[in-house]
Amino acid sequence: MRGERIPGWAKGFIGIIIALVTILVLYLYVDKEQEEGSPYATITVTEETNAEAEPEVEEEEKELANPDIKVDYASKDWAIHGGDYYNRRYSTLKQITSENIGDLKPTWVSSLGSGAEDKYSGEATPIVVDGIMYIATGANDVFAIDAKTGEQIWAYTPDIPQEMDTVCCGWTTRGVAVGDGKVYVGLLDARLVALDQKTGEEVWETKVAEWEEGYTVTSAPLYYNGKVYTGVAGGEYGIRGRVMAYDSDLGYEVWRFYTIPGPGDINGDTWPSDNDAWLTGGGPVWNTPAVDPELGYIYFATGNTAPDLDGSNREGDNLYANSVVAVNAENGDYVWHFQEVHHDIWDMDPANPVVLFDVEKDGEMRKGLGQAGKTGWVYFLDRTDGTPLVGIEEKPVPQLAELKTAATQPFPIGDAFVPQGVFQEDVDRDLGDAFEGQIGDIFTPFWEEPITLKPGPAGGANWPPSAYNPDTELFYVLGNDNYFSFARQEEEAFEEGSMYIGSIMQPVSNAPSRGTVTALDVKTNKIVWQQNWDAQAYSGVLTTAGNLVFVGHNDGRLIAFDAKTGDQLWEYMMDAGANAPSVTYEIEGEQYISIYAAGNALAGSKHGDKIYTFKLGGNLPEGQVIDASAKDGSNGSINNEATEGDTVSSVDAGLEVYANSCIACHGNQGANGHNGPNLQNSKFAESRENVIERITNGGATMPSFKDSLTPEEIEAVADYIVTVISPLGEG
Repeated sequence: MRGERIPGWAKGFIGIIIALVTILVLYLYVDKEQEEGSPYATITVTEETNAEAEPEVEEEEKELANPDIKVDYASKDWAIHGGDYYNRRYSTLKQITSENIGDLKPTWVSSLGSGAEDKYSGEATPIVVDGIMYIATGANDVFAIDAKTGEQIWAYTPDIPQEMDTVCCGWTTRGVAVGDGKVYVGLLDARLVALDQKTGEEVWETKVAEWEEGYTVTSAPLYYNGKVYTGVAGGEYGIRGRVMAYDSDLGYEVWRFYTIPGPGDINGDTWPSDNDAWLTGGGPVWNTPAVDPELGYIYFATGNTAPDLDGSNREGDNLYANSVVAVNAENGDYVWHFQEVHHDIWDMDPANPVVLFDVEKDGEMRKGLGQAGKTGWVYFLDRTDGTPLVGIEEKPVPQLAELKTAATQPFPIGDAFVPQGVFQEDVDRDLGDAFEGQIGDIFTPFWEEPITLKPGPAGGANWPPSAYNPDTELFYVLGNDNYFSFARQEEEAFEEGSMYIGSIMQPVSNAPSRGTVTALDVKTNKIVWQQNWDAQAYSGVLTTAGNLVFVGHNDGRLIAFDAKTGDQLWEYMMDAGANAPSVTYEIEGEQYISIYAAGNALAGSKHGDKIYTFKLGGNLPEGQVIDASAKDGSNGSINNEATEGDTVSSVDAGLEVYANSCIACHGNQGANGHNGPNLQNSKFAESRENVIERITNGGATMPSFKDSLTPEEIEAVADYIVTVISPLGEG
């Protein structure tokens, strides 16, 4: 046999087998590389091409666009979180108008039996498709409701880990998306779930990230062209922000865009090259993207850098934090960005959803974009390339070498919709003789001595969505006017899953909190009209072809304004804070207005669990409420009752109450909250009697908890504050 020759056909067969095995091995190796990915390969870097190659790239971009997908204004349905793919929150319905709104009355009210506890916030926009309303509560429970009658069709109650301790700003969700026969919801524990639209049964579930590492999901997802898009929250926990697209049928990740580029990526050089600050650089995305199918881009705003208040270890502009970003909707490739705050050290990140609009300016139709920032400005851009639609100037700002401050900051030409500095007349009027520390304006840096500024992290525009009305060509935005104090604190080393703030920020005790409802001309960025409130404006905007603007108030009122003049035309008082955007839809020729009124932890408003729905001539008997709660009684809330034989100390019980009711405003361990004073350095918090009285009766901007906490719970949380939190202060 040794001397026999191998036939030629056998040699060829063996060669083919070897070649196939080689190809298979190479394929598996390349596939593994793509699946695992390099921690640095976050954005595709396109090398410079010659002139001959450019038309080929442009042709490829055209293929990735979807010009056949039309963007229509919301009408009979409210099928998308922002009303349409542009996030305009404008409806063409005009049965209800500024002339007849006096006849707008409730037609049904439904109690969901979910999310009414103090730790939850009701911020969700209802989605209405083919006569069915889909709504999510602060407990992340999802309901399908008959939009004409208010009766429940199905309910989904996920199992959210109640021990979660990486929630920055209250337990909430901003809603769901509907498409491809499914309802999609991002859960607080960083899962994305698809439900059968007809039954509410779970179709698939995908883990977006690990909540133990500080990642959460609070935004409503976006469904578009067979994909589901979501970002992640967690900027206060040193995350690395990202936006992902998932296949709507099977739930697998299609692409990922990191909002903080790594070394070697486009704009990775805006982070230090001598450390790995970019790995914990923040850049969360807690707003629902807008889409321009014709261009093929999605647009979103990115959150704060991390650590929020300490720039000493992250020299540079720190892209893409604090920016408006456009990426390709099909593959996630970077297109352009505009940064609103360079090297942020004030937590003035843009949380408001991006709004797209088309407008004639200087005789030319322009593809516009508006984003309302915490700075108190709206940034109007050309959405094709990110250049200013209305002028924006880079101006020198005060410097502090220790914090590596940026030399300049963008200043939009036009009007700010909230004050952007603190002056002596403000101190005299609002803060009084007991006020201590320095004062400054929007970009004043801080160090050892406390400095009080405006707008700050709780000022300007927060998450409540803005709106654009093509009839008036006005952009409607809600603003907050708060005093916030900053001071340096020695930075603690980053620890995964722990807050990573960098210094101290807190609202000024007993200072007033105000709000604005503002209409701005998108061609000039000038204020056309403005309403001023003695409370935060914290709900969101709906505008309609009926010349109306609807806004919710912390005290429970849904209010309607004349879209052109700003005159208040109508209001209705509900039983909880109106801290979510309202929507409108039509069934059988009748126009309805609906809002989820459930209160808000950060706004300090009364909590509830109801959807209120109105129409012209509504005749709901007073006090009649439909029970639309989950039939099994499960709503994901904490069971605070100890089992028989358990012994729970007052301090331990107080910690649980604090985590559920106080942490959103006062922060972890009483510091760096968003709307509450620092309890570690509060003389008031040293007295158990003071604390019990304030929790029971409220005061300043703090609500009363006597109706939501038992006397035993109030005493327990007071014990925790006095014996655990207060001693942590400087003394």
